[in-house]
Amino acid sequence: MKRRNFIGTTVIAGVGLPFTGFSGNYTPNNNSEFRDVFSVVKNKVSIYTKTDVNPTRIFHITDTHLAMDDERGIPFKEYSKRMGNAYKINSHFESGEELTCAGGFEYALKTAQEGQADFLALTGDIFSFPSETSIEWAFQKLKETGIPFGYVAGNHDWHYEGLEGSLKNLRNTWIEKRLKPLYQGKNPLFYFHDIKGIRLVFIDNSTYEIEPEQLEFFRKQVESHLPLILFIHIPLYMPGHNIYYGCANPDWGEKTDQGYEWERREKWPKEGHTKTTFSFYDEVFNSPNVLGIFAGHTHTPAVDIKNGIPQVVSGPNLTGY
Repeated sequence: MKRRNFIGTTVIAGVGLPFTGFSGNYTPNNNSEFRDVFSVVKNKVSIYTKTDVNPTRIFHITDTHLAMDDERGIPFKEYSKRMGNAYKINSHFESGEELTCAGGFEYALKTAQEGQADFLALTGDIFSFPSETSIEWAFQKLKETGIPFGYVAGNHDWHYEGLEGSLKNLRNTWIEKRLKPLYQGKNPLFYFHDIKGIRLVFIDNSTYEIEPEQLEFFRKQVESHLPLILFIHIPLYMPGHNIYYGCANPDWGEKTDQGYEWERREKWPKEGHTKTTFSFYDEVFNSPNVLGIFAGHTHTPAVDIKNGIPQVVSGPNLTGY
């Protein structure tokens, strides 16, 4: 192994990538001073950088869909019924054994502890709706690991189905009322963690859109000249995937919104994405120092590479990924 690779190794151990066909190394075809080899073997993603960082292990956890509730949730039963009954019993992605959502979360945390993880990255839909019981339970379990963690919301984390309001207003309301402790004092819409020379960037795109202040924040992170890893919930658009790769998807909008009726929410906008969202997309994939993007949402693991930058979509933690 070349010395520059050895001293500049960033290892991302994702809980959720059961790949068997993509086992070789991939060398980005670009002139980036940051990116080097990228590889996937089963559920482990390895990213190498030309910069001088220390080996780092990060566990990616997404789409747990916890639906615990108690008497505090009674006033919201009308809005939590469908998702409260979803995913009660699942099959473990390796063993096939029956598994609850809570069991999947505990399995991932135990695996992270045994694997001496440096960081836990949670990218949304940890909850099926903003239940106080689920949020308190998950927060306590995370603290008990002793492992630093970052969290960004998914579209279910703040959504009581049928509750009136725009997606932005509902997100803001339930972040403030319920989810706020998970951010540990950080800005819920955008923030970063620095660890061993790497900057982990968390941006909330759970409405499928990017806000102007989020774009400006991302630009500042690029200007930091640090190696970056981006964590989001909704995958960025990739040709060949469905509409739920929906952040900056040119087909996203009212005409392609098939889920608004059963999710009992407002339709996606008739005009599609804002210019800000498309600008964010372009700037992410043209940035010199983004080493990779990690997302969830689709419940189907996949890897795509654009301009030498891999986007990894992990499988759902509700099945132990």
